[in-house]
Amino acid sequence: MIGIFIALLSGALMSVQGVFNTEVTKGSSMWVSTSWVQFSALIVCLGAWLFADRSSFLALWQVQPKYMLLGGVIGAFITYTVIKAMASLGPAQAVMLIVVAQLAVAYVIELFGMFGVDKQPFEWRRVLGMAICIGGIILFKWE
Repeated sequence: MIGIFIALLSGALMSVQGVFNTEVTKGSSMWVSTSWVQFSALIVCLGAWLFADRSSFLALWQVQPKYMLLGGVIGAFITYTVIKAMASLGPAQAVMLIVVAQLAVAYVIELFGMFGVDKQPFEWRRVLGMAICIGGIILFKWE
């Protein structure tokens, strides 16, 4: 149950953050805004580490495979693409498309067991669920 609450909170925070970041971009520039987002996230994470964790950063060098350390790089491009999508499409449509893309990519990762994730069998009901989500986007956009 806690996982469901955290996932819902994450989605809500991502939507609010996307709107905030888009507005900051209007007052500055894309890369200034993206840099601020990543820098402020670093400050919050370092503060949380200081008060709650204090494990060694050297443990990062033990991570295998090394490409798994690229999450922050991907995060910078996530910030960029969310800002661009929200500016172009508006928050609701952008978030719907982002969520469907997340769902589709996550399912492909599970199907093929990519990046160390346990391989899952193909299930038509999951494909149907994604199709319903896409249908919802079409219905939402229909004029």
